[in-house]
Amino acid sequence: MDISVVIPVYGCKAALPELHRRLTESLSQITDAYEIILVDDHCPQNSWEEIVKLCQKDKRVKGFHLSRNFGQIRAITAGLDKSKGDWIVVMDCDLQDRPEAIIELYKKAQEGYDVVFARRQERVDSVITKFLSKTFYKVYDYFTDGAFDSSICNFSISKRSVINSYCSMREHNRAFTMFIRWLGFKETAIDLRADARFEGTSSYNLKRKIKMAFEIITSQSNKPLFFSVHAGFVIAFCAFLYIVYLMLRAVIIGDVLSGWTTIVASIYLMGGILLIAIGIAGIYIGNIFEEVKNRPLYVIAEALNEKE
Repeated sequence: MDISVVIPVYGCKAALPELHRRLTESLSQITDAYEIILVDDHCPQNSWEEIVKLCQKDKRVKGFHLSRNFGQIRAITAGLDKSKGDWIVVMDCDLQDRPEAIIELYKKAQEGYDVVFARRQERVDSVITKFLSKTFYKVYDYFTDGAFDSSICNFSISKRSVINSYCSMREHNRAFTMFIRWLGFKETAIDLRADARFEGTSSYNLKRKIKMAFEIITSQSNKPLFFSVHAGFVIAFCAFLYIVYLMLRAVIIGDVLSGWTTIVASIYLMGGILLIAIGIAGIYIGNIFEEVKNRPLYVIAEALNEKE
């Protein structure tokens, strides 16, 4: 098998026939030995119904139906675990990632790269989405001491050895692009135009994006723990200076500040900081709890054309 294309499916049922048509046209220009892996992440639109039709129509299409919604990255992992190609493409199902661009990614990879990412140009997203994406990656870079390009997306092509290394990491809090880059294989990125979404809107609302950001940062870095320690030292030092000020004021001026306002304010300030520190530690403990349970990353309820 030369090329495997792994696609998590959620919220884009209407796009699947067009996606399949454009994929077969593009991949046939590279090789006839390819497979298209569609992983249904328990889509509420019943995308599995359309995947079944495609699998019956084309034996090169392999369908996997997850027992429940496990999330995009775990759905990608399921597809990667089942892939057999020497080169593996990961892309979205909404046709923002153009199937025709696979040819460009593959050609670039033949120049000696292990991984080639797509760098989205003229990204068709809302201003808020673009702002949140850039903000997240700036915060991520700070906490992980990295330099991540926010325009790089999951759309990519990777050599089999890269994917095998990625699949060997079974952390529950996963990030495809970040994990692939962490592995350190020879990589590059090419500028590609992104199209508008074929239908619907992104399933990643603000709450889900914030939750995902916390999970990724705390699974990749322990810097937030040190951040709370540093904050504690700064506040303790400021409190010490304030005590010195009060003592000097009492000695020199003979005036002692009194009142419950400063005491109550100090208690609330310290209480808030303690809660933040405890909360950060709690997130890390929660991450450890998720890992030690050793549950599978996903559960496949049904598979089609798997042995083809």
